[in-house]
Amino acid sequence: MRRDLGPAELGDLLGLPLVAVMATYRADGSVLLSPVWHRWHDNGFDVAIGPNDVKLRHLRRDPRMSVLVYDHEPPYRGLEARGQARLAFDGATEAIASMAVRYLGPDDGPAYAETAGDGSVLVRLEPTELRGWDFADDFA
Repeated sequence: MRRDLGPAELGDLLGLPLVAVMATYRADGSVLLSPVWHRWHDNGFDVAIGPNDVKLRHLRRDPRMSVLVYDHEPPYRGLEARGQARLAFDGATEAIASMAVRYLGPDDGPAYAETAGDGSVLVRLEPTELRGWDFADDFA
């Protein structure tokens, strides 16, 4: 297993339409894991969430978050990013449009984006810690 890999060493992993896992913290300190669409943009993750989403309440109280993206097929690459989330009300519509096309394609993505962006919040994670890996050597 190769360890301590950064985004550039993981090839196209962060550009693939893989559903990521986002971790936020509940008031009691336990972790909520949520599947999310994401995009890797300017050395950080963007995730758009609705204005009434429980994840937004968590992040307003405690901005710590993690995002995990990983392959389900060999060489089983992955990247975990941890840090403090920044919340923005500007940019969510554009992020949703970009992600919708990536996940749903050029035909269905724009239609979905038109209905999903109202009141959404852009969650930005510029990681302070990264943990990347792959099993490429094991499959050579």
